[in-house]
Amino acid sequence: MTLIAFGINHKTAPVELREKVAFSPDAMVEALKSLALNTGADESVIVSTCNRTEIYAQAENLTGAALTKWLAEFHQAKADELGLNSYIYQQDDAIKHIMRVACGLDSLILGEPQILGQVKQAFVSAKDSGVIKSDFERLFQQTFSVAKRVRSETDIGSNAVSVAYASVQLAKHIFSSLKKSNVLLIGAGETIELVAKHMHEQGVESLSVANRTLARAEAIAKPLGASTLTLTQIPHHLKDADIVISSTASQLPILGKGLVERALKDRRHKPMFLVDLAVPRDIEAEVGELDDAYLYTVDDLQQIVEKNLESRQHAALQAEQMIDQQAQQYLQWRQGQTSIDVLRDFRQQSENQRDTLVAKALNQLADGKEAEQVIKELANKLTNSLIHAPTKALKKAAMQQDNKNMSLLQDALGLARASDSSK
Repeated sequence: MTLIAFGINHKTAPVELREKVAFSPDAMVEALKSLALNTGADESVIVSTCNRTEIYAQAENLTGAALTKWLAEFHQAKADELGLNSYIYQQDDAIKHIMRVACGLDSLILGEPQILGQVKQAFVSAKDSGVIKSDFERLFQQTFSVAKRVRSETDIGSNAVSVAYASVQLAKHIFSSLKKSNVLLIGAGETIELVAKHMHEQGVESLSVANRTLARAEAIAKPLGASTLTLTQIPHHLKDADIVISSTASQLPILGKGLVERALKDRRHKPMFLVDLAVPRDIEAEVGELDDAYLYTVDDLQQIVEKNLESRQHAALQAEQMIDQQAQQYLQWRQGQTSIDVLRDFRQQSENQRDTLVAKALNQLADGKEAEQVIKELANKLTNSLIHAPTKALKKAAMQQDNKNMSLLQDALGLARASDSSK
């Protein structure tokens, strides 16, 4: 059986190509059945996210070219373009790749946790589609096991490695609980959208999004149950904000020292935490001079992110060692299964030979042939039948002077070696 991990990701293919070959959840069952039908895949799992589309498949004589051709035809894409932007791992390398993906070691953001859930969902979809057997059941359960170990025994996901998440983590250090904090987000770009999601995940109950265009603010706020403001309304609401995070494309500051100073006075100097993620700055640097204002810039957070990335790199090395151990365990189990299959086939073949010869002997006895002659003939034919294949193997090893195989055959057949018998 050939095990292959084939795909494209954020490292090898532009977003335009990744979009072309992405699988929607609704199309997954059809895709898995088509994959089995057209490539002969015995077992398969398809992982499809915004950053990757990967096919994990196993079959006799399976090739990366066959998977490339199938993926191109299924999505009506160009096979040559896919071939230039894809990667293929086989056997041991494929096993380690699957585990690295699930552990977040192959992600755009090192150690990101979402991919494990996506791999688990892909496995469930494949199992529900009937394309999972014992090998992949074992492989993916061991993959999930090592991913859990990496999460619990290393710091791979414990530190913030994006400025959006770092700003939320920093706020958590200043406020013991974010749940009761009033949070004001200024802007409606991708960064603020990420901050809003992180704040929502932290259980923030009072969240407001301010933007020049209300429609953009509402697109972020509505799914999270947050309120919206225009930029002109900020001066009236700033006094209520415990946490302010801003990231706009404005060429001029949104919050000046005077505005924040008045808000602090209205708050009776209750501390305010401010994060400016914009370039050019949204918050005047002088705000940091105010006694009760704690201002951080994107540069401050970038230093935190870089330090945390170093920590994750160290954790990634620990994770690689765990993956090597888990992959080895799976390979040992797989080799054991192969041995069981060989033994079963050997026993079945021997029993078939025996049954054929016994049936013939019984027929001879029924025809009145002398019992002693029948027994001798049965013994001779059974012996010849059972030693035929080993005899051929021994002769071949001897002719080729293959001492290694000769020794293995002697041990397997319980034969004394020449060097042993001379002792």
